[in-house]
Parts: sequence; C-alpha cells; structure tokens
Amino acid sequence: MDTRQSLVDAAEQTIRKGSKSFAAASRLFDRTTRERVWLLYAWCRACDDLIDGQELGGELTRPEDVDDRLVTVRRLTSQAFAGVPTGDVAFDALGLVARETGLTLAMAEDVIAGFALDVADWQPRSEADLMRYCWHVAGAVGVMMAVVMGVSPGDDETLERAGDLGLAFQLANIARDVAEDDRAARCYVPAEWLAENGIPPGEQMKPPYRAGLVSAVTRLCQLAHAHECSARLGAARLRFRQRWAILSAAGIYGEIARAVQKRGAQAWDNRTVVSDRRKLMWIVRAALRALRPVPRSSQRAAQTRRFTRRELAGQA
Repeated sequence: MDTRQSLVDAAEQTIRKGSKSFAAASRLFDRTTRERVWLLYAWCRACDDLIDGQELGGELTRPEDVDDRLVTVRRLTSQAFAGVPTGDVAFDALGLVARETGLTLAMAEDVIAGFALDVADWQPRSEADLMRYCWHVAGAVGVMMAVVMGVSPGDDETLERAGDLGLAFQLANIARDVAEDDRAARCYVPAEWLAENGIPPGEQMKPPYRAGLVSAVTRLCQLAHAHECSARLGAARLRFRQRWAILSAAGIYGEIARAVQKRGAQAWDNRTVVSDRRKLMWIVRAALRALRPVPRSSQRAAQTRRFTRRELAGQA
C-alpha cells in the first residue's frame, strides 16, 4: 500500500505537469492544505485523462472504450471512498484526502456526472445547458476544493462562491479551446448563441463565421468575468493564505479569458497562454488584493451571474 508521502509526491508531479497555473497558485497554501489540494487535483486529472484519452491534458481523442472508462472511473471512485485500495495512485489519493476532510461520494458523483455528459457526446443548446455542464466539470470541483481547504460542507454562501470560481475557470477554458474542441468534434459554445450569429452547426471554425464566433465567445468571457468576481467575494471569507492562493488562481485564469477576448479573431491561431512573468504579477497583485475589501466594481459584476449551484446541480 502506498504511504501518504508517496501519494502526495505523485500528486505533486501530476499538478506540476498538468496545470502550471494551478500549481503556482497552490504553493501559496499552508503545507497541509497544499498537499490536500494536490491529492484532489490528481483524481480530477486522472478522471479527465481517462475519459478524454489524454495524457496530462494533451490533445483530445475519442477512445473506443469510453463507456467502459466511465464505469472504471465510477468503480474506482466508490472504492476510494470506501477505503479500499484501488491500485491507482490518483484514486488512492482521493481516498486519502476524503478521509482527512469532509469530502463525500455525492460530491465526487456530481463531478463524474460531467464526464458522463462528455461520454454521451452532449453539447449545450442554451446558456443554462452551458452552465449546467460547467457546474459538473468544474463548479462541483470548486466546492470540493473549498471543503479540502477547511470550509464547512454546511457553509452554503462560501461554497456557492467556490463553485463560481470553478465555473469561471471552465468558461475561460472553453473560450480558449474552441479550436481544440472542434478538432475532437466537440463544441461547448451554446447552439443558440451560434445560431444568433448565423453560424451553422459544426461550422464555427470556418473562416466566413469568425466574426460571429468572436461575438459568441465574448459572451463566454463576460460570463467568466462575472463568476470570477463572485469568487472574489467568497475568497474574502477565507484565511489570508487561502485567500491569496484563490485570488492568484482567479487572476491567472481570468487572464486567459481576457486575452482570448482581446485577441479577437486571432484567438485560436495558436493557444492562449499566460506567461510566467504574468503569473508572478498576478501572485503579487493577489497578495495586495487579499488585504483589501472587494471592490464595488467586482461586487456589481458578480450580481450579473444568473444561476445558483443548487439550480445547476438540480438540472442533472
């Protein structure tokens, strides 16, 4: 059986290779919280890679046995919560962090429901559909991360804002990855938004429709901003180091959405990334923001979000 330290070491390697942005922000947590965040990330990354046929978030594929892979994810996750060794370090990492915190199988199943949508080749028709998907694949992860950081499972207000951070992350990812998703025959921009901009189904990457795509993706970026601002309100309820880490992550991922919006029609010519220098800038800026009240502009932007986590989870 793997020791706690071996699971932590494996999880650290996973986050360093799988998400440089999140790895940088996680360094700001105290040691115990940082390790637990790594352990949870390892499970999320393993599930994502299994379903998408990726390796640490590489190019998307469509495995022929994807249905069997989803069954495997559910089986190993259940074993982990039952305290049964799984033979997979990522799932054993989940079992460990669940025992150390208040994570529940129901929380994990909320995330797995998002993977099930991908397995079913599901694509959003409306904004509500989009937010439902983002909730399951990222918002629910935000709730789990908050619990790992010590937020009580009964603290609805803070968990609401934690979910919003996950939503902001996913909306930014969708905006950035339109071309990558298209190559995998996926599209997470709502069909209604594409139709409003005169884009036929499956044609969003064709040059004649680039202006319309920019318009639709701008809406994604605006939604990401609103949820990022909402997350800042939740971060104000956390201890300083946790608040600093969350505001750093929010700023770094927010930069992705802002850069996509700024690049306009060139946003998908190559992958939008945040440089190490800009990440450091956001970490420094977040330290200052963590000492100040949330600006009124952020409070106003947060009020434009339209769905609560319970509404989104209830649509499943």
